[in-house]
Parts: sequence; C-alpha cells; structure tokens
Amino acid sequence: MIRKVKWGVLGTAGIAAGCTIPGMMRTESCELYAVAGRSLEKAVSFKERFGFEKAYRGYDALLADPDVEAVYIPLPNDIHCEWVIKALNARKHVLCEKPIAMNADELRRMFAAAKENSVILMEAFAYLHSPYIARLKSIIKSGEIGRVDYIDTAFVTQGYTEDFRLHKEQGGGGIYDVGCYCTSMILSLIDSPIKYVIADAELDETGVDHLASAIIGFENGARATLNAGMVLGKDTCDRYDRLFVHGSKGYIRSDTEYNGEGELSLTVTVKNEKGERITRTETVTSGSNYALELENMNECITNSAAPHISEEFSLRNMQLLDSILDAAGYNDK
Repeated sequence: MIRKVKWGVLGTAGIAAGCTIPGMMRTESCELYAVAGRSLEKAVSFKERFGFEKAYRGYDALLADPDVEAVYIPLPNDIHCEWVIKALNARKHVLCEKPIAMNADELRRMFAAAKENSVILMEAFAYLHSPYIARLKSIIKSGEIGRVDYIDTAFVTQGYTEDFRLHKEQGGGGIYDVGCYCTSMILSLIDSPIKYVIADAELDETGVDHLASAIIGFENGARATLNAGMVLGKDTCDRYDRLFVHGSKGYIRSDTEYNGEGELSLTVTVKNEKGERITRTETVTSGSNYALELENMNECITNSAAPHISEEFSLRNMQLLDSILDAAGYNDK
C-alpha cells in the first residue's frame, strides 16, 4: 500500500490552483490535508474546491499543525525565504516555487535551515521532471550531436496589468519569472563552470525588466544565449518558446513550450558520411510535470530518494540569475 504524504499549501496563488494542486490530485502518494490563505474565506474556498481536510487563516496556523508533513510554497518571490525557513524550522519538508530565492545568499540560508532540521527542501521546477528533458539529455549523452558548443533558448510571455511580476519589491520581472527557465535549461545541458556573463535589459521606470538578453560563456568553451521577457501584449495567452542545441556533429531544434505536456516534438539533425544533413523528428509523451514533481518529492520523504532538483543545481542556477541581474542593471535602482 502506498503511503500518502500529508501536504499543506501555503497560499492560494494561481499556480497552486491551476498546476500544482491538480498535480497532487493525480498522484497516489499525496494527501490534500491543509491549505492556508491570508483570509479564511480564500482558504475555505480552496478547501471546498479541491477537497482539503482543513483550512487555515494565516500561514503560521498551518505550520503549527503537527499533522502537516510537507508544505508547498507558491508565494511571491520576495517572501519565499521568510516562509521557507519558517516551514523548515517547523520541521516540514518544503517544495518552493521557482525561483526559490531572490539571491544566492538567501538560498544558502534556506538550505542550511533544511539541514539543521533534517528535512527536505526542493525548488519547484516542474518542467525539469519531464521525460522531454530526459530525452534531450539522453541524445546529448549518446554523443549523436557531438560535443555541445552552443545553446540558444527563449521564453517570452505576455505583459501583465495587475500582478506581482510588475513590482520590483516583490521580485518582479522577466529574468526572475521566465528567465529562470532559460538558465536552468542551459545548465541542465552544459556541464561546465561559468566563465563570464554579459547581459542587458529593458527596464521600466521602477526598475523591473520587461525584456532581457544574456550571453553566457563556459570554461569548456561552450556558449549560450537567452532571451526572456514579458512583452507580448496585456493579459493575453501569447508566448514564445525556443530551444536550439548545437553540437560538433549536429543539432537539436524544438519550439516545445517550457513545461509543456502531451505530445512534445523535437528534431535532430546530423550529417552522414557524405556530408548530407539527415533530420528526424521525435515525439515525447509527457503527462503532468507537476505530478512527476510531487511523486519525486514524496519518494524523498518516504523512501529517502534524492531530490531531482538538487541543492547544488539550485545554487548554480541562482548564482547565474544573480550574475544576469547584476549585468543587466536590475540591482542598480
């Protein structure tokens, strides 16, 4: 019989309602035990909508419940550190939405608290659990496209009208919100220390980046470029995703959306012995990345599995984001 982990959700954010809680519901190892909101009304609404056993007014009340084993935190970026550490100190395992911290110093404090309390902390990069990502890695590892020397990727999404992503004091901006996908993809596919970072951004009058670009150089000679931003209209469903991985023997192209589910395609092109380009298209079937993420977290809690998103990886990614933000002038205002 599968042991269920009793989960608590700290907050009633849209990503919790639309993505992570449905992912919990699709796993056999999650028990939707408690939800907390800034108001009891919001918490009760989530309780009734999704079938949680308990609803709490205020996050501290949920953390004080001894039956809560693990907590999912989808709060605004600027208060991740505060509530992650509070949850860890309450001896709860924590899955925190990306980007997990505002900077590497915060992240180190968070993982230190996890170690002190002998609990698990993992960053919620659901898309990295996808079999699509596993297939990209396996193609590269096989040597089919040779040594990776260049990656280009983009994630550009809609503008917003009223959203924390527009407020700098809450950790807003495209680099934090969607740029973290690009950086994590690049670091997943290039295994080398970073040598340099060059970046620039379009900043509004408050200092929030609406569009940013970066060049990343690695010590093994590989390079990567990324574009991330929030410029495609206002409150639409428009977005633009791109991935190109170039190697010494061939390349991979894909317009699959970050965190996509269903039938996901990519093309692989290599040269044959005659120098002719041979291209094939592959399709990877992916279910709920959020369910896969929760299954991994539950395995960590119940069977001592290793977190798929490790402390080392989250720190590397956060350090890269720090470098991009600094180079783009985000921290100057």
